[in-house]
Amino acid sequence: MRRLIFDDTHEQFRATVRDFMQREVEPNRDRWREAGIVDREAYAKAGALGLLCTWAEARYGGAEIDDFRFEQVIIEENFQRGDSGFYIHLHSNLVAPYIAKLGNEEQKARFMPGIISGETILSIAMTEPATGSDLSGIRTRAAEDGDCWVLNGAKTYISNGILSDLCIVVARTKPDDPRHQSLFLVERGMEGFERGRMLAKMGLKSQDTAELFFNDCRVPKANVLGEIGQGFRYLTRFLAQERLVASCAFMATAQAAFDLTLDFVKDRRAFGRAIGAFQNARFKMAEMRAQLDMCQTYVDQCVLLHNSDTLSPEDAAAAKLLSSEIEGRVVDECLQLHGGAGFMDEYRISRLYADARVDRIFAGTSEIMKEIIGRSLGLDERKMA
Repeated sequence: MRRLIFDDTHEQFRATVRDFMQREVEPNRDRWREAGIVDREAYAKAGALGLLCTWAEARYGGAEIDDFRFEQVIIEENFQRGDSGFYIHLHSNLVAPYIAKLGNEEQKARFMPGIISGETILSIAMTEPATGSDLSGIRTRAAEDGDCWVLNGAKTYISNGILSDLCIVVARTKPDDPRHQSLFLVERGMEGFERGRMLAKMGLKSQDTAELFFNDCRVPKANVLGEIGQGFRYLTRFLAQERLVASCAFMATAQAAFDLTLDFVKDRRAFGRAIGAFQNARFKMAEMRAQLDMCQTYVDQCVLLHNSDTLSPEDAAAAKLLSSEIEGRVVDECLQLHGGAGFMDEYRISRLYADARVDRIFAGTSEIMKEIIGRSLGLDERKMA
C-alpha cells in the first residue's frame, strides 16, 4: 500500500536512515543480543548523522524539523532493519521532550547538546517493584534538604538503565499526597545513585533493562525538572506522544514479520510446491495484509493529528491498543507459517515474536487503553453511579 502521508523529502530521508541502520546497526544485532546491551557508539553515530531529536532547537545542535513524520521514519527503519533494543525512540521521542519542554534555559543549555549528539544517553524511571500502570502508587520519595533534594527508593524495568547518563526520576514530594510528584534529573555518578542488575527478559535481549536504586541520593535543586508537585500532570501530558511512538514501532515490527514471512512462504516448499501456494497460507497472508494496511492508515492519521497538535489521549490510546494487538496476531501467524523453523532462534521471526509480547503491556496495558477509550464514551462507573 502506498502511504500518502510521505512526500519525496521524507522518502529521501528514509533512504539515509535505512542505509545507517543496515550499515551500523543490523551487522551488530546478534552481538548486542549476546552482550545484552547496545554499543554506546551507536548513539553517537546516529547523532553525528542528525538522527537524534530532529525536532530540537538549532542553538543546541538540532535541525528544528517540526514534522513528526521524520521521527516516524527513524522509528520504522530501526524496527524493520535495525535492532529492537536500540532505543533511540525512547531517547529522542519519550525522554528528551521532557527536558526540551519543561527544562529551564540553564538545563537545556547544559544537557541538550549532548542529548542531540548522542554523548548523553537518556532514560526515564517511573515504574517501581510494587507499581505498574498506576503512577499514583509510586513510593520513591524526595525530601528537601538545603540546596538539594534527597531521593530514596527503587525503580525497575528501566530501559537504557545501564547505558543512560541522565535519568528523569519520578518521586513523591509530599508523603500524604500520592499525586504530589516531581521530576528530577539524576546524572551518572551522583552519590547514592546505584544501578542494579540487567534484567533477564523473554525478548528485547539487546535492551539494557535494569533496576535503579536511590539511597540518600542528593540531587541539586538545579536538577529539578519543571515545578515541584507537578510531576503527575507532566507525565500525563506526554502520554499521548509516548503511545504514538509505540504504535509506530509496533506497526514496523509487524511489517518486518510480514515481509520475512512473505519471502519464506514463497521459497519454502512442501508436498512439491511453495507453501504460499496453499490456500491457507494465501488467506492468512491476505488477511494480515489487510489488517496491517488498515491499522497503519489509522496510525499515520494520528501522526498528522500530532503534527497539528490535535491528537487526543483517546486517539493515542486507540492507536496503541490496535497496533499492539494486531502486531501480536501478525507475529504469531507469521511464526506459525514458518513451521518448526519459526521456533528456532536463528530465524528472526522467533526473535520478533518474543520482542513483541511486551508491547501489549508497556506504555499502558491493553486493558488500560480500553479503560481510557471506554471512559471517553461516557462509560465511567463514577459518573454513572
